[in-house]
Amino acid sequence: MTAVAAETPVPRRSRGRWTNRILGGSTALAALTLLGGCNMIVMNPAGDVAVQQRNLIIASTALMLLVILPVIVLTFLFAWRYRASNTEATYDPDWHHSTQLEVVIWTVPLLIILALGAMTWVSTHTLDPFKPLTRLAPNKPVPPEVKPLTVEVVALDWKWLFIYPEHGIASLNEMAAPANVPITFKITSSSVWNTFYVPALAGMIYAMPGMQTPLHAVMNHEGEFRGQSAHYSGSGFSRMTFGFRSLSREGFDAWVAKAKASATPLDRDAYQALEKPSEAVPVQYFGTVEDGLYAAILGMCVAPNAMCVGEMHHIDKSGGAGKESEANRERLDYDNRRAWSGHEAPGATFPASGRAPRSSEQPEGMMPRDQDKSSGGINEPKTTPDQGQGNAVPGADRAPAPAQLNNAPTAPHRH
Repeated sequence: MTAVAAETPVPRRSRGRWTNRILGGSTALAALTLLGGCNMIVMNPAGDVAVQQRNLIIASTALMLLVILPVIVLTFLFAWRYRASNTEATYDPDWHHSTQLEVVIWTVPLLIILALGAMTWVSTHTLDPFKPLTRLAPNKPVPPEVKPLTVEVVALDWKWLFIYPEHGIASLNEMAAPANVPITFKITSSSVWNTFYVPALAGMIYAMPGMQTPLHAVMNHEGEFRGQSAHYSGSGFSRMTFGFRSLSREGFDAWVAKAKASATPLDRDAYQALEKPSEAVPVQYFGTVEDGLYAAILGMCVAPNAMCVGEMHHIDKSGGAGKESEANRERLDYDNRRAWSGHEAPGATFPASGRAPRSSEQPEGMMPRDQDKSSGGINEPKTTPDQGQGNAVPGADRAPAPAQLNNAPTAPHRH
């Protein structure tokens, strides 16, 4: 007989120790890998508004952990306490009620919900983006003589335009502001719904075409920061970023002088060129800005002969204002303006516009009616007016229209 050497069994405690080490090392490695790509700017902001939002996140998370952590700890504790090998644990299948436990289970979550509700109410009004700032930092109110810096922001496809009306300049994909000076943003969009977001400054704010959203914020530290679009807006969304420079007063004055030195003006023609979709556009400066340009952008009437949103509202409010709708159709061609650059969807403007579609493919869900049913098309039988699904009335196709169409009075029916 051939003797077979038996393997020496590994003690259970030794196997468990090695398993715990492997799991612990894997968890730590995964955590380091995930945290390696984070700069934690939301948890380390440079603006007072963002700091208050950070504090709200921490406080809310801490309150919720008052319930989550005990549940996690008790789960492992119960699993260990009532394990199969523990003969000292008492298992009582008939237990069903404990007044003390019921009080804890209902009271603690109720108190947490009340605390979260109070924090939400206070922070909603304190951090209202429409509300002008009353402080620059904790225990540091806004001095009465300090005038906020006004910046008009336009979300384009896929870039950001910043207009400084008080300085008569503009910049593309870069903005600057002095530290410890309140900033009043006026935010709109040229095409689709977007989101303006500088994590180090404040929360994200919607940018909507034909509408203006305000944002009041302040930077408390100098530095280079990053802004972005936080709302998907098309193929160039991932590159829709810009630089935010928080400078000293002298540094901001030098930045304004640099922009003023640019010989490129921002007029309606230049804006319409910028409005065309493009990605990864380098920083540009505009030494002058045409008067009333931002108002035209907000009113969606930069193009010649375009109807502004305000005029359209007036016409609607006045019940047409005596204007024929057909005469205003061309002036309200907002949705089809991409057709000027050939960006309409296949068949979207044909045949009404006279432009052939860019693709010959039939849109999904639509098939030619003369195609045979066996290949997925529709093959409807041709019928005469007297051949319907029900019983046709002889001469019905040649009868006069019903009375309700010509407003002729009809005699009541007798039953």
